[in-house]
Amino acid sequence: MKRILTFLITAIFFTTLVSAQSFKTENDKFSIKVQPFLGSYLDKNNHHFEKLSLDNLSGMNLGIEFPSEQQRPWQQYLNNATLGIGLSVIDWQSEYLGKAIAMYPYLLIPAVRTEQFQFNFKVAGGLSYVNETWYTQEDHDPDNYFNDAAMTNNVFGCHLNAYLSAAANFNYAVTRNVALHGEFGYFHLSNGRTCMPNLGANVLYGGVGVVTTFNSAEKKEPIQFPDLPYKWALNITGSGGAHRAWMEYPLYPISSFHAGAVYSVNNWYGIGAGVDIFYNGAIDKNTGRSLYRQDIDYSFSDKIRAGIALNNEFRMGIVTAIVDWGVYLYNPSRNYYDCNHPKYGYGKRPLFYDNEDAGSDEAFHYIRFGMKYRVWDNLYLQASAKTHLHICEYIEFGIGYQIPFLKKSLRKGDSRIFHHTKDWWK
Repeated sequence: MKRILTFLITAIFFTTLVSAQSFKTENDKFSIKVQPFLGSYLDKNNHHFEKLSLDNLSGMNLGIEFPSEQQRPWQQYLNNATLGIGLSVIDWQSEYLGKAIAMYPYLLIPAVRTEQFQFNFKVAGGLSYVNETWYTQEDHDPDNYFNDAAMTNNVFGCHLNAYLSAAANFNYAVTRNVALHGEFGYFHLSNGRTCMPNLGANVLYGGVGVVTTFNSAEKKEPIQFPDLPYKWALNITGSGGAHRAWMEYPLYPISSFHAGAVYSVNNWYGIGAGVDIFYNGAIDKNTGRSLYRQDIDYSFSDKIRAGIALNNEFRMGIVTAIVDWGVYLYNPSRNYYDCNHPKYGYGKRPLFYDNEDAGSDEAFHYIRFGMKYRVWDNLYLQASAKTHLHICEYIEFGIGYQIPFLKKSLRKGDSRIFHHTKDWWK
């Protein structure tokens, strides 16, 4: 009842604020969202979660949104998407997990739009802070990680975690300025093995709230933009980072190099192929995790992997989301896993081997999820997570350069490379 009352007071406050204000004609349109939610742990049957007796959780999503007024190319290319900045407060409803707060940008891509009803797909990514971790508990002996009687936080190994979310939501207009809002989706919190332990939290959630829109009557003349002036682009990226193989061991360095060509299928999606070279310093006999055999002295070349990948780009102006799937063509560490595989035993494995357990060995393929942010001309910064199956191996940060090749019909003289400018369409 207390939560419902808090929600109603907040909703009445924002509705009253909209009705009471008079807005200048030059102000841009924006909306404020308030949405309490309930959630359920997807991993609660995992034996590490069972001992915490986790059931459901609750929280509040807040957001400020900037609906498209058709003034930027990327919004037009994404069906006039809405950009938002969100803040989520999460109560894990467990004394061992505590609470969390997350901040993130998000994008609402319309699927159905009428005068009174709008249905959207939502994607979000940012950072979160949890106030309870393994290391804030009284019992943080690594030997107790596998002890089901130990009531400790195995979920979060550090305070700072990545926050990723995908959802579907709707707005139903009650007045010109106020709409009922509903959302159902998924979110994930983890640190990508920067700290251990790192089970992370995977949650299905749903909630109902209100959205209030300011300057709803303001209209701007839509701008029609041409297609992107290039079809092919070459990406070159170098990245690095560190991750912890086990609780009591130090951080091990990781790095990667990527080069790939991408073809623009349309203005917001590109597909192509690339080459990746990875270095993982945690391929070591002294990690404590026993992922690799302890009777091998690993050379530098043993810690190198190389592969080819299918690259996907989803473009949102100066921000680009990437999803790559690749296979290793050079992977010597596959022969050194410290697990008795039913088919290969402790011996050597073929290049494309059957994976037994994502926790005791890795895989012959990899996935990279990431975001690129163009900071100047064709120069971009990148943050990405490399995974195998459903297990995150590490998070890395890097810098890269994209070389887009102008369409032949748009070239002037010998100029083949497209350089971004603020108003390139003019």
